[in-house]
Amino acid sequence: MCMVDLEKAPGAQPQGEPVRRSDAEGCLAVAIRIPVRIVVLVLVLVVPVRMVWDALVVAGRFLRDTVLRPVGRALAWLGRAVFVWPLVGLWRYVVVPLAKGVGWLGYVLLVVPAAWLYRWVLTPVGQGLAWFFTRVGAVLAAIGRGLYAGLAWLGRYLAVVPAVWLYRWVLTPVGHALAWCGRQVARGVGLVVTGVGFVLYWTFRVLLVLPALAVWRWVLAPVGRALAVVGREVADALGHAWRIAGHLSRAVGRFLGTVLRWTVAEPARWVYRGVLTPVGHAVRDTVLRPLAEAGRGAGRAARQALASARLSVRQARADVRRMLFGEPAGRQPVDRREPSAAEARTLDSSTTALMKD
Repeated sequence: MCMVDLEKAPGAQPQGEPVRRSDAEGCLAVAIRIPVRIVVLVLVLVVPVRMVWDALVVAGRFLRDTVLRPVGRALAWLGRAVFVWPLVGLWRYVVVPLAKGVGWLGYVLLVVPAAWLYRWVLTPVGQGLAWFFTRVGAVLAAIGRGLYAGLAWLGRYLAVVPAVWLYRWVLTPVGHALAWCGRQVARGVGLVVTGVGFVLYWTFRVLLVLPALAVWRWVLAPVGRALAVVGREVADALGHAWRIAGHLSRAVGRFLGTVLRWTVAEPARWVYRGVLTPVGHAVRDTVLRPLAEAGRGAGRAARQALASARLSVRQARADVRRMLFGEPAGRQPVDRREPSAAEARTLDSSTTALMKD
């Protein structure tokens, strides 16, 4: 029987020594860990989930390698062929030359005339206007300075001096009196607010904060620690069960693969090698090859017959042409030998005479 000491004995744990997990968890963790793991492993709640997960992973990889990846590549090539290459050709051979032509046309029709207008028309006009307004501005500035000096003198003695006197001898004393009254009123209000706040603070602390703190410290925190230990143990048990389920799922998968191999694949391979292959060879040697030889012989005979028919038609056409138009003129052979020195001199003299004539 395990006894739990609720009060920590002084000097039980040396300062600086780390607290081990087995010492910190105590009898509650030892009493919960083994039953939870045994229940999870006995009930086998994780094994079916792990087997379904492994089957889905295998099916997903097969689907990715056999369907999705080829379809994706085909769609990518189709997208390039339908969208990218036409757009690239349109941009390269239509838009860019057209933009260059439009840019050159805009430069010739707009930029060059605008530059000429700015240089030979607007610049001289602007310089003339600037000279004129500079002179007019100087005259107006002199007039404005005179008016400003007069108005400043009038404003000083008609507005500024009376306003300064009113501020110094009337508004300042009144403002000081009002400020002193406001400070006194604010001090009284501050004292009242401070007293009310002090009373409300201690009322709220005694009625709400201290009970909530006691509930948290003596009820919720112990319960939370106990639930944390239980949850950690359950999570560890589920982790062990998930890994064990993975090994079981792998073993079941290998067993099913071996069964399928010896019940389906090996008999099918034996049937293919021992039955279908000899039958296919026999059918090929006894039926297909004679049929192919007969087909090739018939093709050769047909080609020979067609060649004979074409030769007969060609001879008949030649006979009709000879009957209607006579024998064609024979071609004269061309002398391809090189001329001798005497013939070369004769040809040179004839060429010179022709050029003179």
